Amino acid sequence: MDAIAELTAENGYDATKIGDIVRCAGVARKTLYDNFAGKEEVFLSAFDAAVEESVQRVEAACATAEDDWQECVRAGLEAFLGYVAEQPALARMCLIEALSATPTATERYEEAMQRFVELTRRTVPRDERLPETIEETLVGGVAWIVYQQIRRGETEQAADLLPELSEFMLAPFAGAPGGGANA
Repeated sequence: MDAIAELTAENGYDATKIGDIVRCAGVARKTLYDNFAGKEEVFLSAFDAAVEESVQRVEAACATAEDDWQECVRAGLEAFLGYVAEQPALARMCLIEALSATPTATERYEEAMQRFVELTRRTVPRDERLPETIEETLVGGVAWIVYQQIRRGETEQAADLLPELSEFMLAPFAGAPGGGANA
């Protein structure tokens, strides 16, 4: 699965062939087919594992924030950006390649985004003055900024986005019930 992440990060999903994957992974073609139906299944397995790991990191970081939703947002962002910086090939695979790899990969991408939307919805205060789509807007905005960082080949500097993205995520809730004056 690491091999497909590396190869799709370098060459794109379409240009990555089974032969490339087995060479990069150092396994026999039979071994790959004993474990996966083909390239798409390898890709989706790697995607699912990467999403699960990033969600777990975000949730664990939020758990350390106790009852401070603002700190939870910051900690969650920091964990997510840390994952992007530590796993640039997986980040590229999940945030860029999945959008055009296959229809199933696109569906998985949308499901992953929805998981982050739901996590955000559980974290931030409710404010009837804000649009119902505020969580989708915030998660989509963070994803777009990180997408751009990855496209520029600057995943190692992902953590540098923390102050800006924290402000972006917190600002709509300034003055909201439970939002605090300096949210």
